[in-house]
Amino acid sequence: MPRYRSLFRTPEFTPLFLTGAAHTAAQTVAGLGLATLVYRATGSPFLSALALFGPSLAQLLGATTLLSAADRLPPRAALSGIALFFALGTAVLAIPALPTWAVFVILFAEGLAASLGGGVRYGLLNEILPREEYLLGRSVTNMAGGACQIGGFATGGLLVALLSPRGAVLVGAGLYLAAALAARLGLGARPPRAAGRPSVAETWRTNGRLLAAPARRRAYVALWVPNGLIVGCESLFVPYAPERAGLLFACGALGMLAGDTAIGRFVPARLRERIRFPLQALLAAPFLLFALDPGLPLATVLVTVSAVGYGASLLHQEKLMTLVPDELSGHALGLHTSGMLALQGVSAALAGTLAQYTSPRTGMVLLALASLTVTFLLARAEGRGAGARERSTAEA
Repeated sequence: MPRYRSLFRTPEFTPLFLTGAAHTAAQTVAGLGLATLVYRATGSPFLSALALFGPSLAQLLGATTLLSAADRLPPRAALSGIALFFALGTAVLAIPALPTWAVFVILFAEGLAASLGGGVRYGLLNEILPREEYLLGRSVTNMAGGACQIGGFATGGLLVALLSPRGAVLVGAGLYLAAALAARLGLGARPPRAAGRPSVAETWRTNGRLLAAPARRRAYVALWVPNGLIVGCESLFVPYAPERAGLLFACGALGMLAGDTAIGRFVPARLRERIRFPLQALLAAPFLLFALDPGLPLATVLVTVSAVGYGASLLHQEKLMTLVPDELSGHALGLHTSGMLALQGVSAALAGTLAQYTSPRTGMVLLALASLTVTFLLARAEGRGAGARERSTAEA
């Protein structure tokens, strides 16, 4: 079984790891500060949720227009340039009295850039690591993301309380700049993975090719929808507990870290296929108990346990990569990332709307029920597909 030590001995893995970690820390610190600013300015749960997760909506547009560039740009230049763009955009978000509409215009532009960045980053990871080490490598990057979210939300909460939400946004801009430097100084000058010029038409053609096979479609839906709905639940933490939202986000990151560690390092290959959907169901089940309006101590436990279920994403990613040719790995992983984040944005908007007309806890419960339903339907479809393949093999 591959070990962590061998990953960090692999050339370019460490700077790519640090680039992603700094980007995640920046996103959490700046996002919490910005969501708090928007909530204080508007009093709207919808706009607060949209400020934190709304940029993900732009990823849907990016996935249908820009994604062919993920395998057709030099990775180092693309990653450092995107991180620098985020640093500048986030610094502008900290300008006092910036109109709310201008905030969302900048967030939309950042979401478009992020749709390309995910494909470049994870395509490069797939290029750096041997295929048998990809799951462990992605597990480590997810673990780093979880750790950075814990630290980022805790730090962001302290900055909001002790300094100001605007100060938290500025710290996030500095972290994005650190990510740009890590990419530029640490990564090698690799050529693009695919030839040809990126274009909207090529993006559409490759998306159609990737989604043509039923098995790949199921993998994408499993990566996008159930998780996205639970992120919608999490987007309501600010209106649910305005003074303790940072704690709830940190507990979610802790649970995600535990789930990714267990899946990436300790679950044997023979069990991975069996636990994909049960583990994903764990994401939604604890949020059903928010119907009982739990106190803060129980709420932190429920959020932590739920987030362990994010480990199922590693298993669905592993399944997807067995179905995708190497030359399309960046595009395929970018489509996964963009679709996932777009669904998170849609779910955040839906969650904010539900909370606006009912309550934050009611919105959480309804989205959790929807997530469980989708997971059940996917598991049943996967079982039917496996049964059909077995019958076909037997007849042959």
